[in-house]
Order: sequence, then structure tokens, then C-alpha cells
Amino acid sequence: MATKNSNELKECELYKIERDKKSVRCLACSHKCLIREQKTGICGVRKNINGKLYLLVYGKVASMGIDPIEKKPLYHFFPGSKTFSIGTVGCNFKCDFCQNFDISQASKHEQARILGEDTTPEEIVNDAISTGCKSISYTYNEPAIFLEFIKEIAILAKEKGLKNILVTNGYFSKESFDYISPYIDAMNIDLKSFSNDFYLKYCGAKIEPVLKTIKSASQKGIWIEITTLIIPGLNDRERDIEKIAVFISKIDKNIPLHLTRFFPRYKMSDKKVTSKETLEKAYKVAKKYLNDVHIGNI
Repeated sequence: MATKNSNELKECELYKIERDKKSVRCLACSHKCLIREQKTGICGVRKNINGKLYLLVYGKVASMGIDPIEKKPLYHFFPGSKTFSIGTVGCNFKCDFCQNFDISQASKHEQARILGEDTTPEEIVNDAISTGCKSISYTYNEPAIFLEFIKEIAILAKEKGLKNILVTNGYFSKESFDYISPYIDAMNIDLKSFSNDFYLKYCGAKIEPVLKTIKSASQKGIWIEITTLIIPGLNDRERDIEKIAVFISKIDKNIPLHLTRFFPRYKMSDKKVTSKETLEKAYKVAKKYLNDVHIGNI
């Protein structure tokens, strides 16, 4: 298991030391960042300190809340129940349209501080139980970047009869997915577009690892629902939606797809709100291939 250094930082498990004994290779996501001494990976929360990788957000929850499960969105996993939601700062993407940029990008600035309320896995599980939640959702920012913290919570949660949910961009490495998937009951995975160019330009990532995660989660029997944020002029053409729906249908026609309405945020504050007409057209296209399609943010 991970150990603590003298500063009470949590050593990561998902990494390997490079040949020079100073650099490390992070394995938490498909970026697989090569991290030099005193530097962090793209996410800003996994730092090389004296040749070891430490998780700066271990035990530091930046956002916490009790949500309807449908808000994740998960419409077919314990519908009507409440889920205990937690997130930290940091993300392995840099989406120009991020809806939670105030925490997801907070760890990346030059004068970045690791914000968050100090807590423990035991306290999180106890709070979830005391508030009547049936599950814990790792959400608000990207859970892949703090998987060691999640794993400790998830193990305790399972022992207490709680379900574990990842709300994720799906950019796991094989190592990290194998590491966390045995403890996960459900996932909502963002499929932001079916264009690799879109991912490169607007997210700073590639699409293939996301597609692999969707396939792997389905194969492992994890309940999955997919979300696509429909952004005017970028991924709202009927053929864009069709490609997404066809891909999902080839895995399982019963996987729910959520087509959600975009509102101007972050670096896309000049964009228009997605029209209801666009969403309705997208719904009709996706419904040709999938049994469950939902329109969100209306």
C-alpha cells in the first residue's frame, strides 16, 4: 500500500521510477506523464518529490454534496436514490467548455494551491451513510487523478454496503482501470465527440483511450451511461451524433445516452446555448440505434 513521507503526503501507487532514478512515469491516466523532480503531471496534483510520486490531493475534498443519482447523470442505477458526491481540484483534461473549471483547473496555475477540506476515507463513508445515501460518487473533477484516495474510500464503502460511482472523462490507462474497476459499480463516461481532432483541440487529449474505457467497463459488467454535451457548431451535426450512437450500439444497445444542453462557460462564454430543436434532432438520430436516450439540462 502507499506510504506517507515526513510531510504526511500520500505516495501514489500508480507510477513507476525511470532509469535515472529521479524521473517517474505516472500511470493514472493515458497521458502517462513523464514527471521530473519537483514537477507535477498535466493534472497538477501528482508530484515528483525526490524521485517518488505523491498525491497532493489525498484527503483534500474541494467539493462535496448530496445529489439525486439522476444528476450524475445516472437514470437507471438505483433511480430515486441519493448519492454522496465528492471531488478534488485538478484534471487531466483542459476542456475549453468545462462546467467545473473553477476546481478542475485550479491546480494548474503558476501560483496554484491545493485547496480542499481535510477528511479521511472513514469520515466520507460515515457521512454518506448518515445522510441516507446509497452510493458515493467521485465526480465534479476527474477521478482518475486521485484514484489511490478513491480506492481506499471504495473498499470501505463496499464493506458498508454502499455502491461506488465514477463520473469520468474515461481517460484511464490500462493499469489504472485494472486498479480501480474491481471496486466500481457504475460509471457515467463523457464521450465529448467522436472526433479525435475535437479531443486534441478542445480537451488536450485523444479519443481512443475513452473508447477503450467504455468497452472495458461494459465487458467487466460495470453499469455505464454515456454523456455527450452538445455544443453549437462543434459537435451538434446529425452525423456527429450518429457516429456516437452507432459506436455505443455495437457494444450494447441498452447503454443509455444522455444528450445534454450546453451553457456558455469558461473559454466558450461567447457560444450560444444549445437550442431545444438541436437536442430534439440529436435525440431522434440517436434513438434509431439506442433503446435509452435522454435529453438533459433542459
